[in-house]
Amino acid sequence: MTFRRGVRLGVDVGTVRIGVARCDPDGILATPLPNVPRGEGDVAALVALAAEFDAMEVIVGLPLTLAGTSGPAVTSVTEFATALAAALAVPVRMVDERLSTAAAQRTLFAAGRDTRSSRSTIDGAAATLIVQSAVDFEKSTGTPAGRTVEIR
Repeated sequence: MTFRRGVRLGVDVGTVRIGVARCDPDGILATPLPNVPRGEGDVAALVALAAEFDAMEVIVGLPLTLAGTSGPAVTSVTEFATALAAALAVPVRMVDERLSTAAAQRTLFAAGRDTRSSRSTIDGAAATLIVQSAVDFEKSTGTPAGRTVEIR
């Protein structure tokens, strides 16, 4: 099984802010980066981060329902990922992110942080889980996680 070496950015697209994380080139550790406010300039900010960290790809979490179907957020996130893919020189992949935000909340709660005061931290933690799970999947299967976003 082959692992493609390189930095990846993980992105958790929310309605207010975008959680961002990166992994090291060997995919050993993912760490959160500062959140990006959602709205004007958000795609440009992510393009700048991808360039700053010399990312080989960007992994966007796809918020499927618990049943694995498309809910209302899927359309918005897919449109965002398509715009991001059109602006980037590297591939954008979408991966199932079911429960990443819930898992991030549980982890922070276990560390003594409440949800209300940790909202911005949760976004970065969710992005960290997204990129780390994608890297771990690729390491265990030799196949990149999720699907590549096609530019229309």
